[in-house]
This record gives sequence, C-alpha cells and structure tokens, in this order.
Amino acid sequence: MTHWLSLARAAQLVGVHRSTLQRMVRDGGLASVEGRLSTEELLRAFPGAVPEDTAGLERVTRIKEESFGRRVRERLLPSQEILAQRLFAQSQELADTRRHLQRYHALLDAVLARLGDLAATHAPSAALAAWADAELARVLAMAGADRLEVLDTALGVMSPRVTVRPSGREFLAEGRDTLLQAGLKAGLGFAYGCGNGTCGLCKARVLGGEVRRVLPHDYPLSEAERAQGHVLMCCYAPVTDVQVETLEASGPADIPLQTMVTAVRAVTPLASDTMMLHLQTPRSSRLRFLAGQMASLGAADARGDVHGTYPIASCPCDDRNIQFHIGRDDTDAFAEALFAGRLRPNDAVTLAGPKGRFVLDAASGRPLVFAACDLGFAPVKSLVEYALSAEAAASCAILWLATRPDGHYLSNQCRAWADSLDGFRFVALADGDPAAGAARLLDAWPGRAAAADCDVYVAGGEAFNAACASAFRQAGVPEDRLFTEVI
Repeated sequence: MTHWLSLARAAQLVGVHRSTLQRMVRDGGLASVEGRLSTEELLRAFPGAVPEDTAGLERVTRIKEESFGRRVRERLLPSQEILAQRLFAQSQELADTRRHLQRYHALLDAVLARLGDLAATHAPSAALAAWADAELARVLAMAGADRLEVLDTALGVMSPRVTVRPSGREFLAEGRDTLLQAGLKAGLGFAYGCGNGTCGLCKARVLGGEVRRVLPHDYPLSEAERAQGHVLMCCYAPVTDVQVETLEASGPADIPLQTMVTAVRAVTPLASDTMMLHLQTPRSSRLRFLAGQMASLGAADARGDVHGTYPIASCPCDDRNIQFHIGRDDTDAFAEALFAGRLRPNDAVTLAGPKGRFVLDAASGRPLVFAACDLGFAPVKSLVEYALSAEAAASCAILWLATRPDGHYLSNQCRAWADSLDGFRFVALADGDPAAGAARLLDAWPGRAAAADCDVYVAGGEAFNAACASAFRQAGVPEDRLFTEVI
C-alpha cells in the first residue's frame, strides 16, 4: 500500500528544504497528489535519502546525547507524559491493526478451504482457488514497508503533524511546544493574545487526532465548546497527528492594532551610534505582529514625554521579547533619551502597533533578496529570522550598504548565517552616497543574473530605495515582487 507524506515530513526525512520539494513538484521532477508525496516517489528522487547502515547515525546520536546539556534536550524532546501518551496511542493502533489482520487471516483461510471443497466438482472454483493461491504467494513474497514509511511513523512520536483547516497548512510540533508555539515557529499567523491561557483568543476546534493539556488555563471553556472539541492552543500539545480548525492572519489587515505597557529589559550598544532596545511585554498581553512591521514607542522622560516609531528587529516567534535598533539622532527625542541613559532597565515604555505592510509573502517559495542601508537592516533581520523559522525560501541573500562608520553594526550575525546555512549569501559595501552605493551593491551581488526569479525587499532612506528599486527593475524583477520601506 502506498504511504503518503506531507511536504513538511518529506523534507524532514530526506534532509532538504521544503521549498526545494515545492520547486521540484512545480518543475515536474516530483509527482504529488493533493500536495502529498508517496514514499516511492520520494525514494526515486532521493535514492540515497535513507542509508542502509545506521551505525553512523547511531554514533551521531550518541555524540549528541553526550554533548547536549539537559536544558537543550528538554527543548528538543517531548515531556515524559506526552511521550508516554504518544507511544501508547501508537501501540494501540498497532494492536488494532494486528486484530484486524488476524480476522482477515481467519476469513481468508475459511474462503480457501471452501474453494478447496468445491474445486473437485466445480471447475470455476478450482480456477479461482489456484488464482487465490498464486496471489497469496505473491503478496507474502512482497517486501515489507519501505524505510521512509518506518521513519515517518517513528518521527510521528517525536514530532506529530498538525494540519490547519480551512487553510490546509501544515506544521510539525517538536519538543515541548504547544500547538500555538509550534505554529508560530512555523510562521503561521494564528490569532492569540496572552499566550498563557487567560484571554481565550487562541481557541481552536480539534477536528481529528488527540491532544493533551500541558499547561493550566484560567479561561473558562463552556460545556458546549468542550463537547465540540474546542481547546486553547497555548495550553495543549498534540499527542498524535491532529487537525485543528482556526483562522489565520493572511496579511497586515488581519492583525489588530494593540497598545500595551512594556518594560525595558535591556539597552545594549550594538555600535558607537546604534543601540538595541529590548522590551518585554506583560505575561498577560503579548504583541501579535508580522515580521517587517513597525511599532510606536512612548516613555515618560525627565524632560517630558518622548515618542518614536521604529521597525521591529525581532522575529514574531518570540512575541514577548521585542527588539528595536535605534540610531543616534539628536532630532529624535526618544533616541536622544535612550543614548543619554535616561531609559533604563525596568522603565515603562508604551508600545502601539503593529504598523506597516513591509511583510513577507511566505507562500511564494521564491528565493529572497534583502537590500538594506544602515538601520534598514532592522526590519530585514526580522524578515530573515521569520523566513528561516518558516522555511519560506531555499535561498536568501542580504545586500547591506553602510553610509556611516558603524552602518554594518551586526555584520557578524550575517556572516554567521552565510557560514552555517546553505544558499545564504551576504554582501556588504560602504559608500557615503546611498544612490551610487545601491548600484555598486547590486553589481557586487553574484546572483544578480537571476534577480528576476526572486522576491526583493528593500529598506533604507528614500534615495537608496529609489536607486535599488530602479536597478532591480532593470534586472527584470516584476513590480509585484518588489517591496520597499523607508526607514
């Protein structure tokens, strides 16, 4: 029997990026049925995906077990209760399958015996008995389940598959993540508020599969909601593969404007003229936003109230810890207070957001190119971290122009991405003229010839953005794949 895999599981089994499989399906290199791949088709395309000798895998596993600290293992592995329940569910399924096989075997034996009794006096029965014997011998001689099917079953214990209705999107729940945490890490735009079982905004209906409550919650579900299978995604984890029904944000218009009082967690110098402001939201109110969006900040300063609007530099997958990159600017009252040391840890900062439409088209699957000038890297960092967590593209390039001495204030982070991730390129240039620098930046990018096949995101001043947009259009990038944000 053919065993079908989701793209997420197939990518996990053969060790490639999900967008690689999507591209192969589009190009005809992989046959799919309703977005799923058969193990036979996957093994045909990746014949070396499952090695015969697992000794190397066992050695790697042993090294990891010896090297990883307890906290790291706890993040990667489910809790003992969830793991035990998943193993029990799988054992129950195995026991049911064995019972069915025993019944089918008894029925088949009875049918063959009856045909044998009729064969002596009834020629068609004799022919049917001979055919049944031959077919039974052929079936028994067939090989067992392919190794990808076995691995898929084993991985289902560690990371069940969650399918979201009505969108049909899928993600894997790994480690001790709840449904909400796993979905946010996979880049899905679930509706939620507090993230700790108080507000009830992440309520969803379980259509199939089994879930278990792993965190307490104060929000009261009615008897009717419980009977219909509603749960709070922030407090439940999947035990088996599950289907949940909930709505997702499809764009900035689906994210409501939120206002909350946050606390300064840290003020960290990134360079001589660039600060990282780390704000933490209350436990009862987290910021729901899309990567690349902005927020307005306000604080009570000794010299009066100060305000400013800045791009969010952190990933939406960490919704309590919000980061901003703020440059020295004497005309910006909020920045001036920050650099003067008048904003300190634990000070209150009012946050209003999110704002803006400079967001990723995660469904396109096309290669991503980010062009930034100076502090334009802040929204780019958020977009890149989101793209990596959502596996939104198989390749990614950052082109970063510096027009001031500390313009490349996080270049080490970009080099680390480029060194550790396949298909990641980083180009850095310095030029005091944003327009001329933009042209030089694109000339230095080795992938310029393939720019027409990419989604391009440009963030910087008006002169830089205009020069970049013009150069990318000349390189063949369609208008609907070119996005700009003035910083």
